[in-house]
Amino acid sequence: MALYRRGETYWYEFRFNGQRIQQSAQTGNKDAARQIEAAHRVLLAKGEAGILERPPAPTLREFRPRFESAITTLCAEKPATVEFYKKEMRRLLADTQLSAVRLDAIDESMIDGYKQRRTRQISRFGRPMSPASVNRELATLRRLLRMAQEWKLLDRIPRIRLLRGEHNREFVLSHRLEPRYLEAAPQTLRDVAILMLETGVRPGEASNLKWTDVYLQPAVHAELGYIAIGRGKSRYAKRNLSLTTRVAGMLKNRRAAVKSAWVFPGDSPDTAILVSSLDHEHEDVRTALKLPQDFVIHSLRHTMLTRLGESGADAFTIMRIAGHSSVTVSQRYVHPTPEGMERAFERLEKLNAVKQKQADAEAKAEAKGGSLSLQKSLHRKRHRLTKRSQLIESKSAGA
Repeated sequence: MALYRRGETYWYEFRFNGQRIQQSAQTGNKDAARQIEAAHRVLLAKGEAGILERPPAPTLREFRPRFESAITTLCAEKPATVEFYKKEMRRLLADTQLSAVRLDAIDESMIDGYKQRRTRQISRFGRPMSPASVNRELATLRRLLRMAQEWKLLDRIPRIRLLRGEHNREFVLSHRLEPRYLEAAPQTLRDVAILMLETGVRPGEASNLKWTDVYLQPAVHAELGYIAIGRGKSRYAKRNLSLTTRVAGMLKNRRAAVKSAWVFPGDSPDTAILVSSLDHEHEDVRTALKLPQDFVIHSLRHTMLTRLGESGADAFTIMRIAGHSSVTVSQRYVHPTPEGMERAFERLEKLNAVKQKQADAEAKAEAKGGSLSLQKSLHRKRHRLTKRSQLIESKSAGA
């Protein structure tokens, strides 16, 4: 019997009737993994004795607790991911036709029917459901069915094709439109927008910011203070972000006016403002200014990171500031222009010239030092020869 860890989960391996059995326990708890392995052995033994009948597959609604428990364990360091799957699971279960069906009965035709029903529904914004929204639900269903197959509840899983036409929001607020937006925004939204435009925090990170996370006094060798993001979308979200003059001024004004533990309190001083409330205020401003619908509140963060890339920041710096989990995500904000590439070669040429000058100076110093050493050696040798000659002449004269 062998129980070992692979990544964040335990796997077990043993032999049964000469056959090697290897499978993931789908848990990071060692004791639970041992129990799962023991249960697998019992099932195999009962099957060998001819007394095992495969239990019917659970319905989607019945399988929900096991799926969410596994996701909570596997994505423990990504609370936003856990919440994402739970939210999409609720949307899947809202479809009565799909939620009551056993997992082994879900096939391609049933999934196509679900797509058609969802795309005909109207979202809370009064528009048909977007392909992106439906695709997130389909991706959740696909991961759920794959887990069920790994746990031997299914023999096969249907092929799930995502909808086409998904649109990525890449809106960037221009410097020309920014004053208009801030002037039209209510006070709280305006202050949140300034924070996002200056530091690149996520909307959820802004709404959950407390005064204990704000350090207005500059640290050593710093000109301004900083804010500390303790947690967020993943473990990489934990970071300190320097303040700019504009955001420091905004925070000082709020500190004097807001009597709450939260920088942006909600309807009650004891609670933080909801991101959904900020979304509604943002939509009203966007409508009043007749700005594109692609301009969502998250676009403020996207704007800051885009400006950061345009200023010459490299992808690794952007990754740390944004709290991205991978530099691949940050690379899309780095767009080298022909002028920028030309300046890079100019900087390289200047660096090479400085380094070469330093190397020539060091070589010259070494050569000069070597020449002086040689001269001193020859001088000492001539001195010894002279002394020897004088000694020989002195002895000859005495004889």
